Amino acid sequence: MTNTELLQRWFDEVWVNGNLDAIENILKPDTISTGLVPSFGLRPNDLCALVAAVRGLLNDIKVTFSHTMEHDDWLAVRTVVTAERADTGEPIEVTGQLFVRFQDQRIAETHSQFGFFSLFEQLGQLPPDVLPICLTGQTLRWA
Repeated sequence: MTNTELLQRWFDEVWVNGNLDAIENILKPDTISTGLVPSFGLRPNDLCALVAAVRGLLNDIKVTFSHTMEHDDWLAVRTVVTAERADTGEPIEVTGQLFVRFQDQRIAETHSQFGFFSLFEQLGQLPPDVLPICLTGQTLRWA
């Protein structure tokens, strides 16, 4: 299996199908995933809660790669996530980038960025165009 196929299997099994048992089969036990939650790295057991939270917000998740680049044991991909809002069924599309290092046909290390602003805007949890608003120096305040 190529590294691209292995990463697609990761997304299909864990994120699309919700098969949390696949986490320990695809990730090495000491894998640390950085970037997704910027304040700390996620270990394999942390991912169960994240997957459950995201799958609670979205239905019919699909993950594809619009760009891939492999070099030795590293893979870089641009992901395109399409789904439906769990509450309304409206379509969602979000992109991200992921750098993955493989070892012994398992994921050993990941560094990712994901369009959470866009996701939360599409879910109605943030106002539309929140990024340009924040770039003006305005502050978001909750009542």
